[in-house]
Order: sequence, then structure tokens, then C-alpha cells
Amino acid sequence: MTDDVQATPMLEESPKIPEVLPVLPLRDVVVYPYVILPLSVSREKSIRAVDTALVENRMILLLTQRQMELDDPKPEDLHTVGTAALIMRVLKLPDGRIRALVQGLQRVRVEYFTEHEALFKAKVELLNEPEHTTGIELDALLRSVKQTLEKAVALGKNLSQEVLVIAANLDAAGRLADLVASNLDLKAPQLQEVLQIVDPIARLKRVNELLLREIELLELQQKITMEARGEMDKGQREYYLRQQLKAIQNELGEGNELAEEIQGFRAKLATLTVPEEVMTEIDRNLKKLERMHPDSSETAVTRTYLEWMTEMPWGVATEDNLDLKRGKGVLEEDHFGLEKIKDRLMEFLAVRKLKPDQKGTILCFVGPPGTGKTSLGRSVARALDRKFARIALGGVHDESEIRGHRRTYVGAMPGRIVQALHQVKSMNPVIMLDEVDKIGRDMRGDPSAALLEVLDPEQNHTFRDNYMNVPIDLSQCLFLANANELDPIHPAFKDRMEIIHLHSYTLEEKLGIARRHLIPRQLERNGISDAQVRFSESGLKALIQGYTRESGVRQLEREIGSVCRKIARRVAEEIQDGRFTMTDANLHELLGPRKLLQDERLKAPRVGVVTGLAWTSTGGDVLFVEALKMPGKGGLILTGQLGDVMKESAQAALSYIRSRCEAFCIEPEVFQKQDIHIHFPEGAIPKDGPSAGLAMATALLSILKGIPVKNTVAMTGEIDLRGEALAIGGLKEKALAALRVGIKDIVIPEQNLKDLDEIGPEVRRKLRFHPVKHVEEVFELALTKWMCPEKKAAKSAKTPVRKAKAPARKPKAPAPRTRRRS
Repeated sequence: MTDDVQATPMLEESPKIPEVLPVLPLRDVVVYPYVILPLSVSREKSIRAVDTALVENRMILLLTQRQMELDDPKPEDLHTVGTAALIMRVLKLPDGRIRALVQGLQRVRVEYFTEHEALFKAKVELLNEPEHTTGIELDALLRSVKQTLEKAVALGKNLSQEVLVIAANLDAAGRLADLVASNLDLKAPQLQEVLQIVDPIARLKRVNELLLREIELLELQQKITMEARGEMDKGQREYYLRQQLKAIQNELGEGNELAEEIQGFRAKLATLTVPEEVMTEIDRNLKKLERMHPDSSETAVTRTYLEWMTEMPWGVATEDNLDLKRGKGVLEEDHFGLEKIKDRLMEFLAVRKLKPDQKGTILCFVGPPGTGKTSLGRSVARALDRKFARIALGGVHDESEIRGHRRTYVGAMPGRIVQALHQVKSMNPVIMLDEVDKIGRDMRGDPSAALLEVLDPEQNHTFRDNYMNVPIDLSQCLFLANANELDPIHPAFKDRMEIIHLHSYTLEEKLGIARRHLIPRQLERNGISDAQVRFSESGLKALIQGYTRESGVRQLEREIGSVCRKIARRVAEEIQDGRFTMTDANLHELLGPRKLLQDERLKAPRVGVVTGLAWTSTGGDVLFVEALKMPGKGGLILTGQLGDVMKESAQAALSYIRSRCEAFCIEPEVFQKQDIHIHFPEGAIPKDGPSAGLAMATALLSILKGIPVKNTVAMTGEIDLRGEALAIGGLKEKALAALRVGIKDIVIPEQNLKDLDEIGPEVRRKLRFHPVKHVEEVFELALTKWMCPEKKAAKSAKTPVRKAKAPARKPKAPAPRTRRRS
């Protein structure tokens, strides 16, 4: 921080120093009056002090810290004697630091400190030097200091010619003392000692003593140099410099800090069970560090590497707790519902108990946000008494984030896996790979491919991080993963994991989770007890149905937290004395009007409006399909940000309707003279997928026939060109979405009957599922006035008695006429 020190002649008119100045704490630096010095400012309070000084009068108080290692010094950590300085120039660097050029003005003493707007200011007293008459003693002292300074330069002291010229022309004892002291190799306490001497003659005497000591050191340095040079080969320059440094340290009685660090590294290794190959690499780098200069950049790189190597938990592992009864209790305590998931985890723990060295099973929890995927991993770790580490992979694009950076790069560091082991201080933690479906890839590599080695039990016992460059055994780690959807996951990565699906929570499950977990947690966070607030059953249901629409419970917890904060305020302001009960009647008072109201399209049957069901990575939702016709040339208009799959489904639905226009009694000319527009509302949201075919076909027939669609029926399913209903996915999420909006009848493809087992009995009791094989069965269920043409024909054919009373008519003629009219 003390680059080349520059001095300027005394200002003819010193600026007036205000009584209160912003304080800039300094480490290892003391600035004297009339000395110009560059300073590097990086601490937030220091930057604020500089900014304040620039705004006010460019004057600032420079105080040196008593303890240099403090990052956030308090007033009591600063010396009370400092220098009032003028900020001459400021340069703001790209990393936020400031380079300031300051000139000392005058010594001052702090009377007291004040803290103002996140920075310290001080009331100062000017320390004026006493006047001395010139005499023989002063002249002799001045001459002695100047001659000693010239001798120091002759012995190799590095001083600029400008400093020598200024010193030779100075006759003021105080200024000469300050100039010489600022150019000596003194430590901060010695510099501060000189600064605190106000009397100029006393100060110059003390500086003369320090200068004479500097002469002794320079003479001794020359002697050591000659001795060391005589003992070594002249070609070994690096070795010579190191010997010279050791000799200087021995003469000064100072220890070798680098040697102490190396000794500390070896002491750490003595407490660990380090693999042989790792120990060989550490020893090689320790010997390399011994030969390095302490101030070289390579020393810092090697030191950092050895810190990582010696702080890794080599040979440290926790002992598994394989008590299945305890494990089941942990899962029941931490999670409500999720019975199938808990059963699978209990099977997992049972296998670990019977075969502790079992490898290869990596569970991946897939489900909407807020359904407890990450917390399941924490529960598994707690059940096994293992450490838990979470590695967030969302948005990771660089393969080096997994494998680590090579040490040749600036700022290199190990990958996320090694960092996780270093963090938990165990070689067998439970590691949760979070959001594996959101891993990116670019020119820097594919992190998913790097994870293949991590998750492969045949390879991960010799995993090699690029930074550590030694084999690391990951076979003891228990890897879990979670994702919102499966499609974006790398196929080879997906193949290494067992997929466990977590579905959306039902209303009953949300109520149970709120009672057991969310409400107690929010009560504790907000400092209130259950004696001060009670959530009624009706109030909780109204809160869930009127203020949240989600698959998980995160928004529900936020709303419960909002209620608790309002109750906490009432308690703190002593507005509420007794116990407050939250009901559906007073929810409006606490949270405002309902956020979720019934859609107008669900209130009555409408022509061309069909209630479809959709599934996304965040859960199920209701998706309306709207259709209308208008004069045109037979075009099909599709809007709502539809993907290619949905566009093709619309074409298939229209083709099927056109192929059956005679049976549906639709004039073929309609398709030549009318344009048909199919729209999916919420156009800002992209939509795609193969499950809207039934809904689009129903909307088309409704608009072409003018028959309203029942508002109490929702549907999901794809169709082919023959009108057959094809299977879809995400049935449970879609069913819960229909239940949330009050729809009880759901049309599904018959091929999805097997998926009803995934839906809990409490949900199935509230819904009526209508399996269909063909789209025309959907028309009969969804349209307000409709019967399949075949059923109408069959019904007409079952009237032989009435046909016998009219012998003039042919018995088979009515059937085709009935099909055309239907």
C-alpha cells in the first residue's frame, strides 16, 4: 500500500480544517503531514467516508488501526492521533474499490467519535507544533540526519533522488522528521509513535535513532550477503536469494512463517487417514512449497491447494443408524401423507440394513415445486444419522462446476462434489442433487455428462476432480436427486436413477401439513403461540381454496405467515388480549379479497367453450378451449402460443369432424364457406402436448352444431383420425385441478383406468370418472343435447310394431334417413 512516497513543498495557505471529519481507518499505513500517498480503499465504510469527504470539502481524517487484522474496526480499535488529509484525486476501479491520492495536512487528536449514516465521524483538535529558536544543537541534529540519510542510500537504501533533494533543502525539524520517517522501512506501530510526537525536535531525535538502526541493518545485510555469496555457487541465484532471506530472518530473530504453515499442514495430516496416492501428492506439493519464495504468486496457489487437501475429511465417516422403526418415525414426523413414497424409502433403508455395501440405487424424486422433494432427502439423512449436503444444479452450464477447474486458471477451485464433502466434513454424506432437470449445456461442456461418473457405482470410487487431481472415493456417499419434470434430463443420466413420482397434494393432505408443520413453524417464527391464535377448519379450507392455487404448500405457508404477522402486530400493539380464531368469515379482514374466483366460463354451459385439463411441471391446471366460426374460405386459425403437437391435434380433430359431417348432419359446404378459430386463453403462456384432442373435437362440434357444452364436465385425452381416445399422462394432477375448481365429472381415455390407483380414495370419492374409447362417447357426455348417431339409429330400428302399421313404407328406409338428420 506504500508505493513511492512523494512529498510536496509546504502549502502557502493551508486550507482550513473543519472540526468534524469523516474517518478513514488504515491498516499498516501511517500518513504524515505534507506527504502525498496513494491509498487503496475497499471496505464499505471506508468507501462511504471517501464519498462523504468528496461531497463536503475533500478533507478526511486518517487513523491507523491498533489491530491490523480487524475488517470492521470500532472507534476503540483506532489510534486517537492521526492526520487530517486532503483528497487530491480519486479513481474508482471496476471491482468497486477506490484508489485515492491524499496529502497530509496536519496532526490532529480525536476528542470523540460519532456514527453518522453508516460511517464514523470524529470531532478533532489541531495539534500545532511549538516554535523553537534555531541554535547549534538543532543545526547539528539536522546535519546528522541528512548525512545519515545519504549514507543509507550509499549502503543500498532505495530512495528516489527527489526525496534526497527535498531533504537536503529542508531546515524545518518537524517536516524533515516526517519526510525521513515516511521513507524508512518501519512497521505501523513505529510510524504511529513518530506521528504522536508533536514537538519537532523530539520527533527528529527519535527519527535519527530509527535511521541509525536502519544503517546497522544495511551494514549487516551487506555482511550477510557477502557470507552467503561465498558459500554458494554463483549460478544458483534462486537458492542464493533464499539463503539471504533466511540469514536476515535469523539476524532479526524472526521466524519463518512459511515453515510454520508447512508444519501446520503436516499436523493436520497426522489426524487423518489419508490414502497413499493422496499422501504422495500432498508430500510433493509440501516439498515444492518449501522451495518457494513466500511472496510469489505460485506460493499462494500451492498454499490454497494444500489447504483444500488437508481440510478434506479423509477417512472420516459417520456410522449408519439402521433402526427401521426409528427411520419410519423420522419419515412420519417430517412428512404428512406420501405413503407410497415412505414405503419405498423404508424398502431402501431395509436393503441398506441387510446389505450395507449395496451400491447402485440412486433415487430421483420428480414432482411439482413445494411437494417435499428436498426435505425427503433431509429426512433420509436424519434417519441414517448421516450428514446432509445439497448441491443446487439449476442453471449450471459449465462442466467445471462438477469436475472442478484446473489449477492453471486464476481463481481455480474444486467442483461442487468436493466442496460438499469439504463442507459437511464427512466422506459418506447424503448428497441431494437439486433441480437436475434445469442443468444447461453450452460450449464449456455438459454438466450432466460429468455427473455420469459421479453416479456410476463402477467408477465413482476413483472420481478425479480436476483441481484436486487425486482419486476421491465417492462410493460411500448416498446420492439422491430431484426434478420438476423428466423430459429435460439427459437420457444416460436418467438411466442411472430410479424415478419416484411425487404428485400434487390433495386438500386433505394440505390441511394435515398445515396443522402439523406450517402453522407451528410460522407461529414460532413470528413469536406467537397457539394460545393467541387458532386456525379453524373452515378458515383453513377457505384459505387454501381462495388464496392459493398450487400443487405444493409454499404459497400456503406464505399466506399462513401473513396471517401470523398480522396477529403478532395486534398482540404487540396490545389490540388483542384473548385468542384470535381465523375463520372463513374474517379471512377478508386479514388477507384482503379472495385471489381466486370462479371463472365465468364455469358458471353455465356455453357454445364452443370446453373445459380441458392440462399438466405442467408445476402441477395440474384447468385449460379452456374456445372455438368459433366466421365467414371465410375454410381456414383453421389456431392461437394461444400452441406447439406443433397441439396444432397437429387440432388438424386431426377437424379432419375427423369433416369425415363424419354427414352423420353429424353438418353441411359439407360449411367447411368451404366458414373459417374456424380455435383459441386457448392465457396467450402469454406457451402450450403443447398430446392431451387436448378430445377437448378440441368437442369444441368444434359444439360450434358447428350450436349445442352448448356442459360446464360441469372436464376432459383430457388425445384422438387419432378414427376418433379413438388415446392415453395421456399426469392424470392425478389433472384430477386435482378439476376438483379445485369444483368440477366433479371427468372424461378420460379408457386406457388410463390403470392410473386411477394413483389417486387416493378420498379424491376418487369426490369425482366421477367417465372412461371412453371413442370421441363420440365424449360428445354424448359433454354436450347438453346429443346422442351418438349409431345409438339413434339403433333406437329407431327397435320400433317394428309402428313400422308394420304402414305397409306402404319400406322397412329399411328409415335407418339411413335417421343418420342424415342426426
